[in-house]
Amino acid sequence: MMGRMPSTVAGRSWGRMTRVVIVTGAAGGIGSALVRHFEGLDDLVVGLDLLDGLDVRDAEACQAACDQVATEHGRIDVLCNNAGTSAVGDVVSATADDWDRVLGVNVVGVANMSRAALVHMRGARRGVIINTCSVAASVGLVERAVYSASKGAVLALTKAMAADEIAHGIRVCCVSPATVATPWVERLVAAAPDPEATREALRRRQPMGRLVEADEVAAAIAYLAADTTCTTGADLLLDAGITGVRLVD
Repeated sequence: MMGRMPSTVAGRSWGRMTRVVIVTGAAGGIGSALVRHFEGLDDLVVGLDLLDGLDVRDAEACQAACDQVATEHGRIDVLCNNAGTSAVGDVVSATADDWDRVLGVNVVGVANMSRAALVHMRGARRGVIINTCSVAASVGLVERAVYSASKGAVLALTKAMAADEIAHGIRVCCVSPATVATPWVERLVAAAPDPEATREALRRRQPMGRLVEADEVAAAIAYLAADTTCTTGADLLLDAGITGVRLVD
């Protein structure tokens, strides 16, 4: 696990309590932006990633990780379920391994980490869980059948969890970005027969004409996680116009 002890337990000078924040998928583009953003708010951030040995598909490992955080730092205030994976292809070309892997990480992984953190959040009667979803949950995208199905499940799970946890004083929301400029997307582009054409197609697919930046996603998640944000069961779109704008030449 990666973590950084803040310089003061009280947090910033105006007295906001330093929160204990868990970020999964912390080594990726959005995950590393999340770690930076919450650290910039003087929160204590624990980053968890497959590269550090945590597979979110392993329920026992998730519970052990959350128990360790709660033991070392006294509580868990925010869980960012950001770990995710993808597969390229339609429902005909998708393999059984694609379904097992993507649903295992993107859906079961969210459930495993949430279950593990909720043991501690419910005891404190406070906490926030933010899930990284996608516009693929709401908009049909070519060659993303398995990924879209997984994110549709994340959206539904977010709303169900929000309903279940409101009685425990816990908020659950998700953020749905369009295509984000991350190392994974860059690798996908680089592997295409015509990388520049592929990159341009990704930009043009979004009405604003650009990709979403990882720092923008991190800022949106931090907003949803803030104590001053009065919402639960919400899906915050960072969609560059995909879901609501149609450009007609």
